Amino acid sequence: MNLPVYLYGQPVLRKIAEDITVDYPELPNLIKDMFETMYSSEGVGLAAPQIGLPIRLLVIDGSPMGDDFADCKDFKRVMINPRITVTEGDDATIEEGCLSLPGIHEKVTRPTVITVQYMDEEFNPKEEIFKGFAARIVQHEYDHLEGKLFIDHISPIRKQLIKAKLNNILKGKVNCGYRTKMQPR
Repeated sequence: MNLPVYLYGQPVLRKIAEDITVDYPELPNLIKDMFETMYSSEGVGLAAPQIGLPIRLLVIDGSPMGDDFADCKDFKRVMINPRITVTEGDDATIEEGCLSLPGIHEKVTRPTVITVQYMDEEFNPKEEIFKGFAARIVQHEYDHLEGKLFIDHISPIRKQLIKAKLNNILKGKVNCGYRTKMQPR
């Protein structure tokens, strides 16, 4: 099922997400629906808060970026209860966008290497090191689980420059090619 993506202003996007257990209701269907929603929205990652659920679950398929970023080739994951345990490497500044902030793209500086502990869809524990753009995708989605958005990483001057765009999202003056849910009025 293609679910609506929650847009900037929805309170769930600012909550710290909760861990889930193996008995979380309908988890396989939720994961399937999240991938379907991500693909229909032309995203490369989706965190559960973006569909209104304050839980520590994210799906990623960076393979569409594989031609430009070798580390994204065949990069598809389900991450349950992820924790970034190590950040290292040089920082890189690259433009990011977000399904929850349509029409906004800003340069964000992030570490280039991270270590993540998580559980896969069968609740098998995993620990992986991600580099380059794959690390960026994981960090972007992970931020959603921590109640953060990529705009939290930009300068106050840049935030001021995008204020009108943010206000338009809050007012529902945004055109997306995917289903959305806006801030309650």
